[in-house]
Amino acid sequence: MKRLFILATLIPAPALAAFERPIPQPQTDVAEFWFFVGSVALILALVAVQMLVSRR
Repeated sequence: MKRLFILATLIPAPALAAFERPIPQPQTDVAEFWFFVGSVALILALVAVQMLVSRR
C-alpha cells in the first residue's frame, strides 16, 4: 500500500511541472456578435415557452 501511495504521488509531478496557465484572449467583434445572436434566440425561446404555457 505504501508503494502505491508513493507511486501515486510521483506520477503527477512531471505533468504539473509542464503546466502553463492559459492567458485569456481579448473578446473579438465576431464573438460579441454571436453572443448577441445567442442572447436574442434565448429570449425569443423563453417568450415562446411563456406563450405556450399560458394558453393551457
